Amino acid sequence: PVFEHVSFEMNSGIYGLLGENGVGKTTLLHIMSGLCFPKEGNCKVFGHESSYRNPEMLNKLFFLPEEFQAPALPIMDFVKSNSIFYPNYSQEQFDFYLSELNVEKDRKMSELSYGQKKKVMIAFALAVNTPITLLDEPTNGLDIPSKAQFRKIIASAFDEQKCIIISTHQVRDLESLIDPIIILDRNQVLLNNSVEEITQMLLFSYSSYKPEDTLY
Repeated sequence: PVFEHVSFEMNSGIYGLLGENGVGKTTLLHIMSGLCFPKEGNCKVFGHESSYRNPEMLNKLFFLPEEFQAPALPIMDFVKSNSIFYPNYSQEQFDFYLSELNVEKDRKMSELSYGQKKKVMIAFALAVNTPITLLDEPTNGLDIPSKAQFRKIIASAFDEQKCIIISTHQVRDLESLIDPIIILDRNQVLLNNSVEEITQMLLFSYSSYKPEDTLY
């Protein structure tokens, strides 16, 4: 099993979902979005069982996977055909995010490089203004300047009503942005704390044994 005896809640914040490759970061995002189903237990999003993929849940949640198939459409045709499912979509914000990421909106998706396609999808994911946004390894495929632009637009898109969950193993790309932090390890949630809580409990020392209240 990927997870055993895992139970926790998530509220507003820019969550950093951390852990080595293969510990279940993507699986957890799939469970949240209703694309994977737990054999036991449940996952509820705004009171809805995620596995039912109720439309009332789906228009409040956007999941951007690490790998995706971009349709061979002009960018604005793609946006027009998908934004109708999200009542809080903002064309003004989409245009702003694309501009910040240096992508021209009159291009066809099929003409773009992988990194540019990812920028389009990141811009769309933030412009739909869902209360929950799930981003799986969003900085993969982005060059160094684009990673800085990504951090900037994530910060501008966030407000206290939103929960943005960013799965990554490249912590340095996001270390100044994420709070709270969730660390997955060996079928469990090893850590689920705010940066402030972690800082208050932080201690570096030598010891011949592992204290029971060690965070990590």
